[in-house]
Order: sequence, then C-alpha cells, then structure tokens
Amino acid sequence: MPPARTQTQTQTQTTPPRRRTACAALSLVGACSLVLASAATVPAADAAAAPGGHCAARAPLHVPGAERQQADCLDELTTAGTVQSGHTDPADYNGLTPKDLPTPTGVPGIQIDGYFPDTSTTNTNHGWNHDAQFVIRLPDRWNGGLVVAGTPANREQYANDRAIADWVLKRGYAYAATDKGNTGLSFYRDGHKPGDAIAEWNDRVTQLTRAAKAVVAQRYHRAPARTLATGMSNGGYLVRWQLENHPELYDGGVDWEGTLWRTKGPNLLTFLPPALRNYPTYAAGGEGADTAQQAMHQAGYPEDSEFLWPYHHKVYWDLTQRIYREELDPDYDGATDAGTPYCAPGTPACDADYDYADRPKAVQQAVDRIALTGRIGKPLITLQGTLDVLLPISKDSDVYAKMVRESGRGALLRYYRIEDGTHVDSLVDTFPDELRPIVPCYRSAFEAMEEWGAGKGRPPADHTVRRPAAADSATLLTSCPLE
Repeated sequence: MPPARTQTQTQTQTTPPRRRTACAALSLVGACSLVLASAATVPAADAAAAPGGHCAARAPLHVPGAERQQADCLDELTTAGTVQSGHTDPADYNGLTPKDLPTPTGVPGIQIDGYFPDTSTTNTNHGWNHDAQFVIRLPDRWNGGLVVAGTPANREQYANDRAIADWVLKRGYAYAATDKGNTGLSFYRDGHKPGDAIAEWNDRVTQLTRAAKAVVAQRYHRAPARTLATGMSNGGYLVRWQLENHPELYDGGVDWEGTLWRTKGPNLLTFLPPALRNYPTYAAGGEGADTAQQAMHQAGYPEDSEFLWPYHHKVYWDLTQRIYREELDPDYDGATDAGTPYCAPGTPACDADYDYADRPKAVQQAVDRIALTGRIGKPLITLQGTLDVLLPISKDSDVYAKMVRESGRGALLRYYRIEDGTHVDSLVDTFPDELRPIVPCYRSAFEAMEEWGAGKGRPPADHTVRRPAAADSATLLTSCPLE
C-alpha cells in the first residue's frame, strides 16, 4: 500500500512524474585524511534516529533558493516504494543498470521535490514543465552523511535512483540530485552562447549542494559530517569539476566514468568523428575494412570491443556527436539544427568530417569554459570500464588521471580500470559472457572512499581490477573487490 500523500508547501497532492522515453545520449565518474566518521561501519540499521521520529519537522523544512518545493512523508524512499507512490520516474533511469540489480528496502523518511528559478522548460516531471528540478531525500535513520549527484546523459533528477540513490539511502545517507538545469536531446537550446547549457550543469550542482546541506541541518539539527559528490558519465564529469572548483563543499567524490572535457583535446569532439567516418566501412567488410578497423583502434576504441560497435553506432555515436557539437560549435552546420543524422563523409557540414583542431578559436574558447584541469582539492576515486566505447578509456579517464598527477594532486586520486566493463551496465544483460557490470565496483569504490575519509586506511593503489575468470553472473553483479 503506498504511503498516504501529505499536504505540501505548494500543492495538496503529488502528481506522478510523466512517463516518456529515456534519452539515448551520454548515459551520459601528499597524504590526505578527512575528518569524518565512516559510514562503512555505520549501516542504516545502526544509524542514529532522526530527531522527533518518522517524518518529524517536515513542515518547517525549507530549501534555500527554491522557487517551489513539496515535502512528503514516505514509508519507503528507495525505488521499492517510490515507483508505486509516484516519487520517482523509471523512464529517468531505464537502461542504466542490469535488470537483476537488487533493490534495497526499509528506508522511511522525507522526500522533497522542487525546482530553483530557471527560464527553460524541458523537464516535464510532475507536470511542472520547469528545469532546475531537484530531489532531496532524508532518511529517518541517518548516518551523518550527504551524497550529492548530478545526472548522467541529458536525463532528469531521478536518473541515479537505481544505480546510486537506493544503495546510499540504505546506508543511511541523505541524498540530493539535480536535473542539471536542462534536459533532453535538445538541451543545447538552453542559454545564449556556446557552452552555456553545460556550464549551467556545474552551477546547478553547486547550488543544490549548498541548499541540501542547509536542509540536512534543519532536519537533523546538525550539519552533515561528510558530503560526497558522485555520479556516472556526465555526472562523473560534474564530480571532477566540483572537486576542482568547489572543494570546500565536499569531503571527497566517486567518479564513475566521467566525461572528459579538455580544451586541446581529447574530448568527445575529437574521438567521435573518427568512429562516424570509419565504422560504416568496417561494418561493410571487403576492401578497406581492415584499414577502417585499425583507424578505430587508433582513435581509442579498444581492441576486442568490436562486438559493441554496432549498438553504439546505432544508438550513441552519431547522436552524441551532433548534439554536443551543436552546444559547443553551432556555426559548423549553419542554420541546421544539430547536423544531419548519419550523413556520409563528404556531405557538406557532415559531423563525420568534423575536425576539432581546424575549427575557429571560439570553439576551443567555448570548451575552455567547461574544461577540466586535474587540480582537484579533495580525494577522488575514479573508475571506468576497459571496454567503454562511448568514452574510450584511453581518451578519457587514463588522460584525466595523468592530468591529476601532473598538477601535483596525485596523492588525492585513486584510479581503477575495470576489466570488461563498458559505459552502460544494462549491456551486460545482452553480452553476459563478454562484459561485467561496474555497479558493484562502484560500490566498492564508494566504501573505499568512506574508509579513506575516516582515516582507516588508504584505498589500494591505482590498478586494473581484473575480471575473475570463474565468476558467474550473480557473483559479478554483487561482488567487485578492489584489492
């Protein structure tokens, strides 16, 4: 039975989020000791009860800066309850996790939905047609921590609910997530100049982190003892950016295959066009196929990843290139909106022919607005699959780890390459013999961050986490030791 709806600060009934098709693009993360208690040793069942009991102090809660908010008392904050009660939208997270990923249960508390002032209207959740939406979840039994996440791809605020939120809520964390301020495949229409839409993502995570810290203090009568940033793909990029630019807000972060934006490259606009140019020739077979295959490998697409290429050509590469190129270089195709899908090389303004290095200086200036530097100010754990063919690991996390070390911040980073992991865990269901899910490796990394932050030992040194040869699919879904 779903929990009863309660009167909120702006409306008397919660409207279930509208259903829609999830976006395909980018599912689209010296010694330092954090002064905080380890949540690894304080599971939710043993965490301190919130002052006043179940859902106490709901009415006085106020999200600083919010234009609209509604607070509901829920018997279940995980997707085991929120799907039925309308406090999540499965369309936001469809396709991101293996189908058999277990859902934790037994997390009652308060959920606050709302939005900050914004002028764009791409997010239709709750029928609000308003961007800068957020969700904040406050479990009755709190471990003293706060997890803040930006969403992958161009998805909305519930996109991390199965992959991240369910699990951290069960551990007793308060949780907050944002839609990043614009959503959908036409996100690039938000803003006035190239790079505005992506730059807003960073601002919205900062805004939500500050607001969520205040709400946590209101609910539990003390500030969070630890605040961790986390996310996958574009959400992982946001973790990196936050720890570089606002380390004062966080105690650390876990980056799950974050997108790399670098002014001189590599970035999406340097390694996606070679795939668009060469894959059709490779797929056609015959003369030129071997040369095209080698060109794909040279562009960063790993050897032995060929079985993933047809799916990514159909779903990811073309679309991702066109919409992110439109965001950062709209003049390339003139008045055309985000290019011509699957155009043949040689076609005017075809994205298969895009050459980032030859574009006007203004394009690199747009990328520079969102670029990463590697100068993190708090501990970071990064992990990425070796068979990622949306963000090839040699052009993404390998490069970012090097950037961190070259900036003199190597002691703040641990980097794990997950053997046979790919960008989207749901593909494990299609290729169970070739792939392993990353979600249990992410959870191990998160636990390692907790221990690191508590001063109970540093995580293992950077290395490739090998896939156990004899492990069955059930074991791979639930276990991924980092040692």
